[in-house]
Amino acid sequence: MKVKLGQAVKMFFGSSSLEMVYFEAISNALDAEATDIIVNISIEAINRPDTLEITISDNGLGFDNYRYNKFSNLFDVEENSHKGLGRLVYLCYFDTVEVKSIFSNTQERKFTFSQQFEEDKYQIKNIEKSNNGTTINMKSYTFPKIAKSQYLHPKEIKKRLLEEFYSRLFQCKQNGKIINITINAEIDSVIYQEKLSTHEIPNLLLVEIDSPLNLFDKFQIYYSIEKVDISETSLISAISVDNRTFKVEIIAEENIPQGYKMVFMLFSDYFIGKVDSSRQNLTLSKNELKEVQHAFRKKVASLIEENIPRIQQSNKQIKESLINRYPHLNGYFEVHNIGYLKRNDILKHAQEQFFKAQKELLDANHLTDDQFNKSLEISARALTEYILFRQLTIEKLRSSTSKDSEADLHNLIATKGKEGKFEKANLINDIYKNNSWLLDDKYMTYEITLSDREMTELVEFLVEGEEVQKDIDRPDFAFIFSNNPKEDKPFDVVIVELKKRGVNKYENLKTVHQLETRARNLMKYYNNKVQRIWYYGIIEFNEDIELALSSDFTELYSTGKLFYNEKEVVVELKPRKTVPMGVFMWDIDAIVNDANARNSTFLNFIKSKFSPTNID
Repeated sequence: MKVKLGQAVKMFFGSSSLEMVYFEAISNALDAEATDIIVNISIEAINRPDTLEITISDNGLGFDNYRYNKFSNLFDVEENSHKGLGRLVYLCYFDTVEVKSIFSNTQERKFTFSQQFEEDKYQIKNIEKSNNGTTINMKSYTFPKIAKSQYLHPKEIKKRLLEEFYSRLFQCKQNGKIINITINAEIDSVIYQEKLSTHEIPNLLLVEIDSPLNLFDKFQIYYSIEKVDISETSLISAISVDNRTFKVEIIAEENIPQGYKMVFMLFSDYFIGKVDSSRQNLTLSKNELKEVQHAFRKKVASLIEENIPRIQQSNKQIKESLINRYPHLNGYFEVHNIGYLKRNDILKHAQEQFFKAQKELLDANHLTDDQFNKSLEISARALTEYILFRQLTIEKLRSSTSKDSEADLHNLIATKGKEGKFEKANLINDIYKNNSWLLDDKYMTYEITLSDREMTELVEFLVEGEEVQKDIDRPDFAFIFSNNPKEDKPFDVVIVELKKRGVNKYENLKTVHQLETRARNLMKYYNNKVQRIWYYGIIEFNEDIELALSSDFTELYSTGKLFYNEKEVVVELKPRKTVPMGVFMWDIDAIVNDANARNSTFLNFIKSKFSPTNID
């Protein structure tokens, strides 16, 4: 052989898989006109890869001088559909490959294929008349483990062989040639067997479409749609390239119609030679593949809808649900892909197109009339997106349980810790991180929001310029709003303490004490700049909590439970000084219901503009 095999193996098959050994051996057997192929696999145990041995036999023409010379020289090919490299994959996995081949019915050739292979080292002898054929025995597995056990199980191997050779087996069947492939495996003393035959290939129908890539080549789609039991649901969608089949996703697994066995094979002369040297990847450009997928999927979609009428109605329902759930993206959905691509991929593409439209307008130095009208549309969509985001946040809070930590609830309201400081100047950037509107929309007028930050930071705003004693205590939330504390105007402060769901009564009622402590620490800094301080405790209510609060608290109007109490808090002893403090104790579910009531006004208006009756 004219090249160093070790280097060639690494160069062309650096990212191969064991199943490629079967693909290459069976492809070569079919090239040699074999009709019966037997794969024998034996291994003492999956965790004993050193005992793996694979033998593949066929009844093909055998290694006559012509075929042996071609085998001995890499890249010796007669047409674009052959690469002359496939046999190197054997040496990726086995140190030794013993070959015994009968040709011309009376001659037998033996040789060893290894990284030290030399083409003139073989044995040849005359034998009694016999059937032609070749046996390849592979042993001395090179890796410390088997990457995937399915590479050894006949059922999985059959599935992959069918995917790999479907187009070739179909063409053999069309030409009246019967191919039988038997796969045997002995794994840990257990025997497995599967058989694959051209008899399993259904009679495929043909439709022709124009090539999206040029004016000369035609695309032929051979297909079959067969109703089966739900347990037998399957889909093969692929491009046929050089007698091999390359899977192309045109229907996401989540959208495959249940109860149908479907095959869609795309043929075209355009694909001849469009595969890399290792036969692992198509060499179509990204744009070419996108165009092929689009044309292929479009035709397949129409074939499915013709043969399975319920799919059209199902896809319409999916479209309606997308528009109802994400009305701001209506017009950006790729309608022809709905029901075929993954729902998340449909959403992602629509979102990308929406962002692209936004960017084009934001980058424009001057707006034309058309751009101005589009800017109004984009603005409406952006506002809709935000209202929907708010609704999703409400639903997350509604669905929270005792299994959710306090930190989980905290982060729903506002990101805590190092990133938990928000200023009005950054409102647009922080709008999806600070959800203080859950408590009340007026808190979205905040000047400063501190989420799980030290009290010292808050006090510095109250007494700017004065020396402040460090206080590492951390209220869950502190809001400064109404006016900027740096200006000479009075402002409001809100302090919030939060408890997770499922804690006991005493832990919940500790919230009142925590708020009193916060008040005592803050009131000593109270001056004319702070006009009001509001204190909220957010807890999960039950009958015991209501009973305990009812003695001192008054129930206020809310869609849920909200209690209020005002008391005098002692902030100094000598002389004695007290200040009034108002405490709100709020049920988590009441917050959810109040926020939902406010947001629903906008949400219902939006949905009314995108009702199913208005959908094309």
